[in-house]
Amino acid sequence: MDLEQFREYCLRKPGAAEGTPFGEDVLVFKVGGKMFALAALDEIPATANLKCDPDLALELRDRYEQVRPGYHMNKKHWNTVELGGEIPDLDLRKMVDHSYELVVKNLPKSHALKVSAAMDGELHATGLGQSQASRPRARHARNCRARQ
Repeated sequence: MDLEQFREYCLRKPGAAEGTPFGEDVLVFKVGGKMFALAALDEIPATANLKCDPDLALELRDRYEQVRPGYHMNKKHWNTVELGGEIPDLDLRKMVDHSYELVVKNLPKSHALKVSAAMDGELHATGLGQSQASRPRARHARNCRARQ
């Protein structure tokens, strides 16, 4: 996965936004105003910082030479990952997903509900089905229609 593919994948996340608050050489991806990924634009090879559960962070660092403690970040909770290297794209996507999910689950309720609604809409649009939260409403709507 190269830098552009990484960027596109991050931006596909519901509620994701990009910016350059630290200068033009660092892309920051946020959800609900909180960072879930940063990408260095001037590094060769390209690198990204991703939030990570502390135990998983250590496991990934042991598994991949291209995963290191987060550069300029809390090294317990962030990894720096080389893009376009030996790490399979699927594993990189899982790392992005994990980072995003960690941030979303710790958002204030008002932000989390907006992201959840966006996720529900994305699931319906892609035909992947309904979230757990929307199933009871759908069942209730079907029952009401059946009674009429």
